Amino acid sequence: MPKLYTILLLCASNLFMTYAWYGHLKDMKGRFLPWVILLAWGVAFFEYCLQVPANRIGHTQFSLGQLKVMQEIISVGIFALFAVVYMREPLRLDFLWASLCLAAAAWFMFRNAGIAG
Repeated sequence: MPKLYTILLLCASNLFMTYAWYGHLKDMKGRFLPWVILLAWGVAFFEYCLQVPANRIGHTQFSLGQLKVMQEIISVGIFALFAVVYMREPLRLDFLWASLCLAAAAWFMFRNAGIAG
């Protein structure tokens, strides 16, 4: 179960992170920049409330490198969904190429881990 909790918490934290980093581009155009920064920090607070426990739980099951690569894979996946669904950007092949590179990174990080069990 810790592996599943880690993945779910990382997914949820990345939703907040992605919105904090990019949501203001759609929702707060023309707003006073210091105000936008404070609001983004407020959203990022919830990202940290999920990311920190995800890493603490995950580090009991995964190496530090595995956690990082897993987070990057989840981040790109969440970002692609966010870009297409929320920001209405076209889905480009670049997302596929980036995902393939991350899949290769995951293979290197997990190849000797025996994660099936």
